[in-house]
Amino acid sequence: MLDGLLRAMTELSSRKSISRMTGRFAQSRASRRFIPRFAAMYGIKVAEAEKTLNEYATLNEFFTRRLKPGMRQIDMSADSLVSPVDALITGIGPIEDGTIVNVKGQDYTIEELLNRSPRAENYRNGHYFVLYLSPTDYHRIHAPVDGTIVESEHIPGKVYPVNEFGLTKMRRVLSRNERLITYIKHGGGETAVVKVGAMNVSSIRYVDPLPPHTVKGGDLAYFEFGSTVVLLTENKTFSPLPSLKLGQKVKMGEALGRLLPR
Repeated sequence: MLDGLLRAMTELSSRKSISRMTGRFAQSRASRRFIPRFAAMYGIKVAEAEKTLNEYATLNEFFTRRLKPGMRQIDMSADSLVSPVDALITGIGPIEDGTIVNVKGQDYTIEELLNRSPRAENYRNGHYFVLYLSPTDYHRIHAPVDGTIVESEHIPGKVYPVNEFGLTKMRRVLSRNERLITYIKHGGGETAVVKVGAMNVSSIRYVDPLPPHTVKGGDLAYFEFGSTVVLLTENKTFSPLPSLKLGQKVKMGEALGRLLPR
């Protein structure tokens, strides 16, 4: 009964209007005084930030902060696929005949996640990572490979939470929430970076200008709060590092595995 009540309350609060209200406040000058409290509450490593706390004009500006140069080491091996974000691995494994199996007890189809894109067929037996960004994490999203952006798609949707409660108690939130999908073509095939919005994420934004060609570790997009990235690789193009495990933390730029030659 309690789970049902919590689900109902989450349904009511997961409206775009609520997230827009939260976003407007976070973008207001009035939010500035909450930055030190927010940073302390979540144990954010403020020494890594590009600017000092009092240099950020709004809470949203602090959410989307850049890091000082050199704070993340990018694996520059020619065949590496790197993590696009600082995150917790909440799902990892092979895609089984078009299905991402057992992410917190739920299955997701690639067709549904990619909004029935004709490209979905190319990922039916690829590999996936579900990467959760908490409010503690750095919120910018970077390119996992050197390549060319061949397509991008914005999919309107809900803003359910993508934390433990959302993934376990709500129905298939990764494919029901708002998503921004970037398809990047590289020497060995293609990868899809699926950015999933969440409760209190007022928007998912590309960097401006968005370059047509990506450089591994280069700026791609950002969340205006914590959320999730689903990283997909095409069939027979990728071999994950065997050391990576569910529940492991990864940093942006850290190798997730190797791209296979074609």
